[in-house]
Amino acid sequence: MNIVCLDLEGVLVPEIWIAFAEESGIPELKRTTRDEPDYDKLMKWRLGILKEHGLGLKEIQETISKIDPIPGAKEFLDELRSITQVIIISDTFQQFAGPLMKKLGWPTIFCNSLEVAPDGEITGFKMRCEQSKLTTVKALQSIGYDTIASGDSHNDLGMILASKAGFLFKSTEQIKADYPQLPAYETYDELLAAIKAAL
Repeated sequence: MNIVCLDLEGVLVPEIWIAFAEESGIPELKRTTRDEPDYDKLMKWRLGILKEHGLGLKEIQETISKIDPIPGAKEFLDELRSITQVIIISDTFQQFAGPLMKKLGWPTIFCNSLEVAPDGEITGFKMRCEQSKLTTVKALQSIGYDTIASGDSHNDLGMILASKAGFLFKSTEQIKADYPQLPAYETYDELLAAIKAAL
């Protein structure tokens, strides 16, 4: 039994925080898990910047409503889901993911949640579990699944390396250089062919 585990941002949809950095005019928010391997540190830093600028969930959701999937992502996902089980495992948050899942045809997503005050200020975040991507892949393996994983960032490497087959997709030159053993692809056609070969 195979199951494909995909990252969301940078793989199927553009990076939410980069889009919000551009929309809000706050370039520091362009920092992502491609730049900062420690997700906890990255999120606390982001929340500090939001607080400093008086920005909350509403403003980020307004930006998200304008984000479309990467061209070809929905078609890739549709074809993949027609041949095998697929779960998106993301470090994003339920409050961000909804509109994007609608545009992708409602795939299954495992993600985290934000703690939001009544006035819309994001006061914290709750991770589903430690090392959520790796932990999820190991849990799927423990119930009889062979996992095939793909992502673009530092926080995807655990699930990619722990899977029966794993691929980098639209990753950075640095990550590709640091993990030469991982096949790296730039197009959905290449990734789909690699996943089909691994099934």
